[in-house]
Amino acid sequence: MGVKMRNSIMSLLGLVTSVAALVMAALAIVGYRSGELHFVTALTDFERSAYISCVALLLSLVGLWIARSSGTRRGMILSLLGMVLSLPLVVFIVNFEYAAKVYPPVNDITTDTEDPPTFWDVPNPVTYPGDKVAEMQRQAYPHIKPLVVNMEPAETFKLASAVAHNMRWEIVAENSSDMQIEAVATSLLFGFEDYVAIRLQADNGHTRVDVRSHSHLGRIDRGVNAKRIRTYLNALHQRVAME
Repeated sequence: MGVKMRNSIMSLLGLVTSVAALVMAALAIVGYRSGELHFVTALTDFERSAYISCVALLLSLVGLWIARSSGTRRGMILSLLGMVLSLPLVVFIVNFEYAAKVYPPVNDITTDTEDPPTFWDVPNPVTYPGDKVAEMQRQAYPHIKPLVVNMEPAETFKLASAVAHNMRWEIVAENSSDMQIEAVATSLLFGFEDYVAIRLQADNGHTRVDVRSHSHLGRIDRGVNAKRIRTYLNALHQRVAME
């Protein structure tokens, strides 16, 4: 075996490991979406693939150092390719672990913790978990509050509905009499389903808009539901301002 070939082994190993991690991640996604894997199994496999990508990145970095030291162009190319392929999953696991430490262990967020919107029409309606979750939310997300707009409820409902449709959620129900909208938000990779309820109420000549977002699977949302509520209310606020 030539010297250059030996110097490229670490680079090749990093590349192969990164490809294996991507394949494992893809199988986890396909397995869950096809119904072959339980969501816990699929998510665990995906996490493992991300940790394998961390190993692949380390191997590629070592391979790059060896290739540069020995002047092996082939090894440098293999190492750089391995690094590029491993980075997406490495970024995922870093964000995943960071979010688990930063955000509270809750999966149900609402702008009204005392009288949260009720799910009626989503596939598997759930009741609000109660005071313990409400207190954790208040500490973690003090900025999650209802939106009050200077507009009649009927007119606001039309805008609220339009914004919900623009979010690309699956609208399950739109009840203009009860002034409530229910929808299902689907995650990009796995297609995990989260439930959203939007409730409008007359408030001294204004309209109060409350939103509740619940992750159907898992016990921790890693900030997803709070972000969804903020995004929706900001979009609605901008839409109202344009009227």
